[in-house]
Amino acid sequence: MTLSVDVAARRGGFEVRAAFEAEAGETVALLGPNGSGKSTLVLAIAGLLRPSEGTIALDGEVLDGEGGHVPPERRPIGVVFQDLLLFPHLSAVENVAFGLRARGIDAAEARARARAALERLGLDDRADARPRDLSGGEAQRVALARALIGEPALLLLDEPLSALDVGTRVEVRELAREQLRGFPGVRVVVTHDAVEASALADRLILLEHGRVTQVGSPEEIRTAPRSRYAADFVGVNAFQGRLDRLADGAGRLVGPGAEVVVPWPENFPGGEAIALLRPGDVTLSLEAPQGSARNVFEGPVTWIAIEGERARVRVASVPPLVAEITVGSVQRLGLREGVQVWASFKAMEVQVLPR
Repeated sequence: MTLSVDVAARRGGFEVRAAFEAEAGETVALLGPNGSGKSTLVLAIAGLLRPSEGTIALDGEVLDGEGGHVPPERRPIGVVFQDLLLFPHLSAVENVAFGLRARGIDAAEARARARAALERLGLDDRADARPRDLSGGEAQRVALARALIGEPALLLLDEPLSALDVGTRVEVRELAREQLRGFPGVRVVVTHDAVEASALADRLILLEHGRVTQVGSPEEIRTAPRSRYAADFVGVNAFQGRLDRLADGAGRLVGPGAEVVVPWPENFPGGEAIALLRPGDVTLSLEAPQGSARNVFEGPVTWIAIEGERARVRVASVPPLVAEITVGSVQRLGLREGVQVWASFKAMEVQVLPR
């Protein structure tokens, strides 16, 4: 069973054009920043927004394309929307049973099946509660039970954890991962959270400015991110621009407002490239460095994030940089927001990939 998407869809003045496939038995995450077009694709796949062109097909059945359109209530899709959209006047069990009732299933049978679904998710004692009386995690479980009750061919989760607090998010993430792994059909998670995507998905589809920019496993994208957003996702510095050869076997990457000296990649003919730099290879100092580093930039510290004995420091240089240093170095240099620092790195520390 396969979900095939190759569409252009428009909401207001924004258009998303995306093509990808998702197979049964794998969890695919549509990952992108706010405004990248994720919600537009969710609406199109669910049948709530008609694409302006292209095709959406599930298990060989065309849902949109060639003038045809299967209405949302007839699509074999279970959706958990970002805002959950539980009916406020119905109890949890009635919310879950609603889809079955709409398909003509007897009220008693629909309620019995809904109670069984809630019990599987640990909510048997909350079946008669209204949405206003449910916690965020409980409401999320009710929405998930409602999506699963009709035994759909595709389970579509739209930002499933975004409205939850930190403690509840961890709990519901584990629940979502368990439910996704046990679901036999096509599984698509839509998120802007890198941790959520990595925890839930086998394969990532990165969406930026309405276009797919990279597809691969979390490990593949960590190894070779192909955009600044992908690099931020894996926690490395990235520079994009035109790569020009220098006389000494190096290259100069010229991008918006900055130039970076890098090693010239073997068999590279020139042109557009992306360069990657690990934060641990960036050196910070309070005075201009005197060493052999060919890349030296200056700027103020904008934030410091401490994780155990290591600290990540963002410097608003041009280009902006993130350095990873020890907590002891932060204290020794007296680093805090607003302190002016020099950031430097050697050309040979940079990995260059053709765009």
